Amino acid sequence: MGNPLNKIGISKETRRLLVVTAVLFVLMAMLRPNLFLRASNFTSMGYQIPELGLYSVAMMLVMLSGGIDLSTVPIGNLSGVISATMISNAMISGASGPEMGFTIACSFVLSLAVGLLMGAMNGLLIANLKIAPMLLTMATASIVTGLSIIITEGKSVSGIPDYLLYFGNNTLLGLPYALWLLIIVLAVVSFFLNKNRFGFKLKMVGSNPMASMYSGINVKVTLVKTYMASGFISALCGLEILMKTNTAKADYANTYVLQAILCAVLGATNPDGGFAKVSCLVLSLLSLQFLSSGFNMLRLGGYYKDFSWGLLLLVVLSIEFFHSRIKAAKESRRSVKA
Repeated sequence: MGNPLNKIGISKETRRLLVVTAVLFVLMAMLRPNLFLRASNFTSMGYQIPELGLYSVAMMLVMLSGGIDLSTVPIGNLSGVISATMISNAMISGASGPEMGFTIACSFVLSLAVGLLMGAMNGLLIANLKIAPMLLTMATASIVTGLSIIITEGKSVSGIPDYLLYFGNNTLLGLPYALWLLIIVLAVVSFFLNKNRFGFKLKMVGSNPMASMYSGINVKVTLVKTYMASGFISALCGLEILMKTNTAKADYANTYVLQAILCAVLGATNPDGGFAKVSCLVLSLLSLQFLSSGFNMLRLGGYYKDFSWGLLLLVVLSIEFFHSRIKAAKESRRSVKA
């Protein structure tokens, strides 16, 4: 008899991460059941997941194309800095009502446009000059961080209306607004990857750029669109952080870059391109969040969290490696018998 999960379309990568996520949930629930299973703890996790989640989605897209984007967090920070600067200056000048609403709308549009522009610059340079994505986006990250420092003069920017902070710190139907934003982004990305021709082209480019070119796919346009999507999602995350913290800084949460890479790879995204699943990314986010929340309740420091995240990634990659070796050995034995 076949695995019943295969019949309902659940891939082996998703099944594997489902098991890991369930084991971590049960383990943390057993260690501190009176704290971990509280509704307030799940609400707290709902506030924490969106930041890393949005950056991880952006990272997953570029990794699917066979690249990497080290400028995601700096782009998000620049987005927040631009919006916070425009809004705080308007508040200082006494703007209110429709004038303030217009300023907020303009600041958001400009911030998202900057994210698209930075992403387009990354994509164009990578596609046309054949610069290694890691080196190119590292340079972009330095440029964008420098722009943020110039705008803020190295200081943090704060002071936005309370109704914007409401969206960053309150819930809708029991879920934080920021989590709803992440859910919408995940749904849109899943649609484009699985139901849209762009997703097919992106996977083809990540798997084999040369074959994609000869099959009629415009590799350069696909790469530019992918990096633009990464920049847009990163800028969106910067605005979400601003509405939650009421602060924008040039160097906010730089560790999210490595964490987003870890989350994407743990979520079955192939670092060489060609394969990624949104469902696996979601399970990866949940696994890391369960570990983080559980360690906080056990009063273990951040170093234990970093250690456990790295160990979890190593375990999952090792399982994948041995599973591939065993599968290859079975196929070899079948061919010999045949």
